[in-house]
Amino acid sequence: MTRFLIPLLLLASLVPAPGQNPLERDRDPIPAAVENIYTRGLRSLATSQQENGSWSDGVGDEPGVVGLAVMAFLAHGEDPNHGPYSQNIKKGIDFILEQQDVGNGYIGNSMYNHGFATLALAECYGMYRDPKIAAALKKAVALILSAQKRNPLGGWRYSPDASSSDTSIAGCQIVALYAARNAGIPVPDEALEKALKYMRKCRGSDGGYGYQSSMGDKPTLTAIGVLCESLAKQKKTKLYEASTKYLSKNLNYRERHYAYYFEYYMAQALFHSDEKIWEEWNKQNTRYLSAIQGADGSFPGNRGASFNTAGALLSLALNYRFLPIYEK
Repeated sequence: MTRFLIPLLLLASLVPAPGQNPLERDRDPIPAAVENIYTRGLRSLATSQQENGSWSDGVGDEPGVVGLAVMAFLAHGEDPNHGPYSQNIKKGIDFILEQQDVGNGYIGNSMYNHGFATLALAECYGMYRDPKIAAALKKAVALILSAQKRNPLGGWRYSPDASSSDTSIAGCQIVALYAARNAGIPVPDEALEKALKYMRKCRGSDGGYGYQSSMGDKPTLTAIGVLCESLAKQKKTKLYEASTKYLSKNLNYRERHYAYYFEYYMAQALFHSDEKIWEEWNKQNTRYLSAIQGADGSFPGNRGASFNTAGALLSLALNYRFLPIYEK
C-alpha cells in the first residue's frame, strides 16, 4: 500500500460454513459499551462507503483497507445476504475481487494490500461458501506462496519479487495463510514452517520481536509474532511465554504512527495467549475507544477514517468471536 501501509516500516445463496456457533455468545453477554462503540462504528463505515465498495478518504480505495472494513462487518456477525449491512459487505468483496490481477492473483499494489485482502476473502469464504470468492482466494494464496518461494529468507516484503523480508509484512501473510487453510484452501506445512522460522529469527531472548532482526523490538511487532505462533499452535515454549510476558508489560502502549494497527494485533495476541490478560486489556481498550470515538461513529487519526474505524472495531471483535480466525 504505497500511500497507506508502506510506512508501517516504522513500526450463492451462501451457506454458512461449519464453525463456532454464534449462539454460544448468549452465555457471555457482550458489554454494552462495546456494542455501542461497534454499532456506531459500523454505521459510520456503511454511510461513508462509496458505490464501488471503497471509501474516499485517501486510503479507503486500497483493497487491504477495504478488506479490514469488510472484516469489521463480518466480525459483528453481519451477513452478506441478509441484514442492514449485506450490501456493504457485498460491495466491499466485489471491490477486492475487481482489484485482483486475473493472471497472477495479485491484489493491489503491495503485499500489505494483498495480505489483508486475502485475509478478508478467507474469512468471508470461511463463513459463507461463495464459489466466486473461492476461486479468487485460491489465486491469492498461490501468489503468497510463489512470492515466498522466490524470497531467500522465506518471508515477504512489499513486492512479490522482494528478496528481503520484515515481520510486519510476513506476519500479515502468515495470518492470511492460516485463515485460508481454516477455510479449506490447501496451504503446505513447509511454507508455514519456513515463514515461522523467519519470524523466530527476529525474536529476541526477552520475547520481543524486531522489524528485520531481533534488534529494535516493538510491542506491535511482538503482538504480530505472538499471533503467528498462536495460530501455529506453538504456545508451549519458553520464548512464547517470554513474548506473552513482554506484551503484558506493554498494556498501555499506543502506536503513534499507525493508531489501531497495534490494537488490532494486540487484541488477538492476548486473547490467544492469556485470556485473563486480554480481558483486562479489553476493558481498558473499550474505555479508550469510547472516549475518542467521533460523533459520527468514526475514529480519529492520520490514516483515513476507513482504516481508523475498521482497525478500532476489529480490536473489539474478540468480544463477538464470529470470525473463524478468532477460534482457538
